[in-house]
Amino acid sequence: MTLRSIDAGVVAAPMAGGASTPDLVAAVGEAGGFGFLAGGYLTTEQLAAQVAGVWDLTSRPFGVNLFVPDTANVYAVRPGGLQGADRAAAVAAYQASLAPDAAALGVEPGEPRPGDTDDWERKLDLVVRERVTAVSFTFGLPSAAVLGELARAGIESVVTVTDVDEASAALAAGVDGLCVQGVEAGGHRGTLDPTTVPDDSDLAAVVERVRQTAWDLGRADVVIMAAGGITTRHRADAVRGAGADAVQVGTALLLTPEAGTGLAYRRALADAAHGSTRVTRAFSGRLGRCLETDFVRRHDEEAPAAYPEVHHVTVPLRRASAQADKPDVVALWAGTGWRAARAVPAATVVSGLAR
Repeated sequence: MTLRSIDAGVVAAPMAGGASTPDLVAAVGEAGGFGFLAGGYLTTEQLAAQVAGVWDLTSRPFGVNLFVPDTANVYAVRPGGLQGADRAAAVAAYQASLAPDAAALGVEPGEPRPGDTDDWERKLDLVVRERVTAVSFTFGLPSAAVLGELARAGIESVVTVTDVDEASAALAAGVDGLCVQGVEAGGHRGTLDPTTVPDDSDLAAVVERVRQTAWDLGRADVVIMAAGGITTRHRADAVRGAGADAVQVGTALLLTPEAGTGLAYRRALADAAHGSTRVTRAFSGRLGRCLETDFVRRHDEEAPAAYPEVHHVTVPLRRASAQADKPDVVALWAGTGWRAARAVPAATVVSGLAR
């Protein structure tokens, strides 16, 4: 398997919102790692251009990550959570609460766009047509039909999981790889059920449990990529020792010249005034770990568990904040190891974490 034979044992995490670029994916691949483009939030045409961009830069294998919309998620989501009129009302209330922040930035909150599928079907068609090496999925477990289509095209499948139950479901579905995400990870938690409070165990402990589960289910062949706060070799070695075949890193690459990280974002990561990270729904309605800002402190408790509506509501604010070089309202996604991120070439990051 290509994913099992990654030379350096280092994977560039897909980082939606601009940080993942063809340059970054190609640089990681050329350094012996494996890079994922982030398909989330892009139009299909934009994603196609990025795929072509990677092909122009390297002959090394690479993958694409896609967000699984609720309508395509076959994982057994538990009853509960905001639904119907209650959900719409909660989103509207949050939208109204953001009005002062939006006005200060010269914009208005966005429209919720409930039911947005992120162009799921067309993006699936694209990755199959382009024959990328691997496709990883976040926010849900795709159907057997989708996984089968990828397999017939010779494309490896990976699902992001956060605990043993999710891993078991993905293994039973026949995925080739698991991205096991720990509580330390920056960005969105990849729970398959958006109503679930994610496992808060240390990443190494989750990896060890998932590896044992794979053995118990007769899936010793599955590739396990560990993700969460990995910015040092010590951390990388610890999760490999727990059973990971590779480490997936995002925060460690944010300051590299190949990343598309915005200027306000880069400055915030280097700003000693930021003392900690925090998990919040304030930016998207899904839980995600970011640098703690005043915006997060003020809006965390009132943000409803409503993705993708909250994401669309906050987009104009986040965009205006970044353009004004005022990072307070930017989603500064970062893992717990963010202090160790360095402004060095991606190849240097890969070599520093290589097995």
